[in-house]
Amino acid sequence: MAKHITKVVLTGGPAAGKTTLVSRVLKEFKQEDGWRVITIPETATELISGFGIKPFGGCMSMLAFQDFVVADQIHKEKLALDAAQLVPEENILILYDRALMDDKAYVTDEEFAQVIARFDGRTEERVLANYDLVLHLITCAKGAEFAYDLANNARTESIEYAREMDDRTLRAWSAHPNLRIIDNDANFNRKIERALREIYRAVGEVEPMAEKRKYLIAMPDMAAFARAHRAAAIDMTQTYLVMTNPNIERRVRRQGNGAETLYFYTEKHLMPDGEKWDTERPISKKQYEKYLLERDTALSPVHKTKYRFIFADRRCEIDVYPFSVEKAVLFQYGGEAPLPEEITVLEEVTAQPAYKNRALAASQKL
Repeated sequence: MAKHITKVVLTGGPAAGKTTLVSRVLKEFKQEDGWRVITIPETATELISGFGIKPFGGCMSMLAFQDFVVADQIHKEKLALDAAQLVPEENILILYDRALMDDKAYVTDEEFAQVIARFDGRTEERVLANYDLVLHLITCAKGAEFAYDLANNARTESIEYAREMDDRTLRAWSAHPNLRIIDNDANFNRKIERALREIYRAVGEVEPMAEKRKYLIAMPDMAAFARAHRAAAIDMTQTYLVMTNPNIERRVRRQGNGAETLYFYTEKHLMPDGEKWDTERPISKKQYEKYLLERDTALSPVHKTKYRFIFADRRCEIDVYPFSVEKAVLFQYGGEAPLPEEITVLEEVTAQPAYKNRALAASQKL
């Protein structure tokens, strides 16, 4: 059977939320559901931080640097397509953390045309046709200045420069027929949700709705339920870390992904107005184990198995915890709708703090 490959570019100005979005995609599109996500890291950052090849400090000109970036980017994109044909999954999502047209933001139009032409006579039209969807995430330096930081140590952009590069990058991609602009919503989490919904649409999958309800349910026969509803089981462990800042809650997560394991580091920022927004990034097993040394010993790790399924055109999830034999928690996205007949709702707990993960880490009971 032919592979179904969807190629999505994540672009935008600095500190726009791309890393957090990549983490969300890795958690959403699971191997258990028949997906393989292939990520292509940002090429310029790799060259600057990993190879010491810099378009500043007297190393080389910006134009000369683009030859390195374009050559490396083309090579990695070919490897990703080759890998897509080799992996067993039929549904492939390739995520590009920036792609070839981003380089146009750093040189003149004429210079960019000359650079890409040196590689098999490429034109802008040919480059643009290579990607199915382009998501331009507006930098936090435009309208969400409180969230702007310099977390990417490969660069040292000021807010003013970040705004300028956001404009230049958007212009570089403006001719793509499936360009989507994700601006700065009042809530950072909603910004990420909007971008995620665009990806679901691009791959032709049922998209998760923003509204989420949470129910305490009687424990069904999960083995029978999983078979009947094709519910994919995902094992995960969430561990809370000591808070080094009273306004930032930190945690790490270990999550199964078929035969592989994914690791994430998350910060939940508590704003003065009561709003919360999360930033997240994938980490290595070694980084995960190092973070565990900072574990908050007053809280237990939260182990659970998440069963994900679709019912009545709604995405649903059931979280099963080892400390609860008789009860589980069900999430329903997209507003109230019928639930499977095997489900017995005991109580809606959407707004109850006792059923949040951090509270469960303290209580270890439902």
